[in-house]
Parts: sequence; C-alpha cells; structure tokens
Amino acid sequence: MTDEQIVLVGGLWLDASAWDGVVAELTRVGRRAVAVNLPGQGDGNTSATLDDQVAAVLAVVDAAPAGSVVVGHSASCALAWLIADARPSAVGRVVLIGGFPQADGDLYADFFPIENGAMPFPGWAPFEGADAADLDDRTRAEFLAAAIPVPEGVARGTVRLTDARRFDVPVVLVCPEFTPAQAQAMLDAGDLPELAKARKVDLVDIDSGHWPMLSRPAELARILADL
Repeated sequence: MTDEQIVLVGGLWLDASAWDGVVAELTRVGRRAVAVNLPGQGDGNTSATLDDQVAAVLAVVDAAPAGSVVVGHSASCALAWLIADARPSAVGRVVLIGGFPQADGDLYADFFPIENGAMPFPGWAPFEGADAADLDDRTRAEFLAAAIPVPEGVARGTVRLTDARRFDVPVVLVCPEFTPAQAQAMLDAGDLPELAKARKVDLVDIDSGHWPMLSRPAELARILADL
C-alpha cells in the first residue's frame, strides 16, 4: 500500500458516507483513502463555518507522513484548492470532480436560498438533465432523505487564497456531466482564472452525472488509483 493518502472531500449536502463505495474500492486495490467528515455536514454543528471545514481537512492532511492527494467534489473543489493554498508542500495533487476553484474574495457556495440559517438541498429540479440523468429513483430518494442543509457560515464563507505556490500543485479535473473539451473551452475563454494559472492541469473524462461517487464509484476509484 502506498503511503500517500487520498483525502476525499464531499460536496454540498453530503456527509463522508457518500464516499463509501469509492473508499472500499481504493482499499481493495491497496490505496489509503480517508473520507473527511466536514463540520456542519453530518455532525449536527449548524454553526460551522468555512474555516471550520478547512481546519478539518487540514487536520487530515497534516496527520499524513507522506503527503496527500486531495479530492474535492462539486463546491468542495474550492475547499480542496484552499487546502493546496494552505499546504502547497504537503499536497501532491489536487483532484477536482465536477467543479472548479473559486477565486480569492469569492463566496464559497452561495448558490441557493438560506432558510433558518442553512442552505437546504433545493430538490432535483435544478439538476435535471446531465447532472442527475444517471441517478435512479432509489438513489435520488436516498439522497433526498439524507441531504444535510449546509450551514450559512459555510455556504456564504469568503474564500481567502494567499500562497501563489498553490499554482505549482498539479491538478486533475475529472469531467462528469461536462466533457474535457467543454472544460478546455472554459479554460481557453478565461472562465476559470484559478485553473488557468495552474502549472499543470490534466482533464479526465468519466461517463457519469454530477455525483459519480454514487453512480460510478468503482470507475471513479480506478481513476483516483491510477493517479
């Protein structure tokens, strides 16, 4: 088993159990994988902030003796990038699944209305089409039942990036509901300013919707293991 750990960070409304299938497959092929329990997403901490989530992921990265591959999904691609900014010498690679880093000064994930201090899952209507086309009715129902409202302090936290060495960390962008060609077009158009400054960005396709850890866990694990 390689000493470098794969740190898995889920997107909005998910707890660490969303990665169970991926962790099981990575473990089977001899890779060390850790799914992070993010404050405010499964621990009942409704007052959690973005800083709290950064601290939770950093604790996992700092405990690894041989470096980490940090994997962010969806909105947490910005969280994974914050970790690269905070620990550029400890993060060997950043993997972004279905999302992109926010820039310094941006709000982290102010995408849907806040209700009673948190941002609940808005239902499937905003995700109809390529995002959720590969999720069957049972998976959708299970997701809906388990979805955790994201604390306002996380969703509306401000992204702060301070260390230009983050651009030296290799990036792999896994493209689920969009294609590598579409991602490259966004890069070429200047729509992804943080990634445009990265020294090395590889684009990898996966035939899935927005949540491949749920619909294609073995395939996603193979992509991560091959890194």
